[in-house]
Amino acid sequence: MTRRWRPSLAFVLGGALVGTLGLSFAGLVALRYLGPEFGFRNSALVLGGVIFLATSGLGWLLVRLLLRPIKALQAYAGAQEAGTQAASIQHFGTKELHQTATQVVTMAEALRDREATIRSYTDHVTHELKSPVTAIRAAVEMLQDTPDGSDDSKALIAQIDGARQQIETQLAALRDAARAREARYVGASTLRDALPGAPPLELNLSGADDIAFPISAEGLRIVLGHILQNAKDHGASAVDLRSEEAGNAVILTVSDNGAGISPGNVDRVFDPFFTTRRESGGTGMGLAIVRNILSAHRGEIENLPAPCGACFELRFFRF
Repeated sequence: MTRRWRPSLAFVLGGALVGTLGLSFAGLVALRYLGPEFGFRNSALVLGGVIFLATSGLGWLLVRLLLRPIKALQAYAGAQEAGTQAASIQHFGTKELHQTATQVVTMAEALRDREATIRSYTDHVTHELKSPVTAIRAAVEMLQDTPDGSDDSKALIAQIDGARQQIETQLAALRDAARAREARYVGASTLRDALPGAPPLELNLSGADDIAFPISAEGLRIVLGHILQNAKDHGASAVDLRSEEAGNAVILTVSDNGAGISPGNVDRVFDPFFTTRRESGGTGMGLAIVRNILSAHRGEIENLPAPCGACFELRFFRF
């Protein structure tokens, strides 16, 4: 493939500036000498036409070297963000724009391949474990139907069945976490849009109720659902939700009156599969899913110290 010469951005901008000034100066000089010979009016019309054509040529070069590559890169980035098929970038323009576009495309492809690898690995693990878990379930059901089993045997069978249920629960949570890394809930919503269907708790809203979060009601409902369910599971009866705007960010603070988070677990609450309620069915994936969804929507979550209960600050950034 023929390697194209790509001018630098400084060369293009400097050339456009010098060309514009040069045309203006050349027009004045030409008018000075041609005016007495052909008349100032006729000379001005001719020189104006020449300058207009030359300026149009410079404008075409700027569109080709700057505007069109930027528009192509913008369309590519928008398609990647929306999850649609993105057309390849054909116009790179200057050397700097070519390097930037190449880096953006490489980064987008690396992220896409990484997410595909995570999803493929998750699907593979869940598929491979489905058969043995099904076999364990069938064996447990058969043993449970045996009438002459001892109490120790029945206790062991119940323990095996509990382990089987825990494996199935963890696999479902793993699929949800992988799906949350890719899910995009495009749109905007308020707290009142997302609260219907929340766990039964006393919810106290403060701040501006009409603040729009840059995520659809469905996505915000999933985020709040996991946080509120965590609060309920840890003994909370009331949750305070405060929304506010700060610069280019929308902040939601969620605090409850539950048991709170012990100091030793503060740094681990967002780790996948970390839970203090495994015996009662906890999977440890709720806050990990919340963090993944927020990351997909330019947001983040932080655990804040609180006098009682747990307190989380969710930040959505607008760009």
